[in-house]
Amino acid sequence: MAAMKPRTGDGPMEAVRESRLIVVRVPLEGGGRLVVSVNDEEAGELRDVLAAVLDG
Repeated sequence: MAAMKPRTGDGPMEAVRESRLIVVRVPLEGGGRLVVSVNDEEAGELRDVLAAVLDG
């Protein structure tokens, strides 16, 4: 039987480019990580939406 590793949300938020996609990993409060892959256009839209919330 394989060893079970705990799934924790510990660690930094990160974004890395993998080929033509950007993979974003966000630690979650209840444990685990939210992993989202977006293309350049979607990343720009996400940036704009987050900026509007932060500026608003």
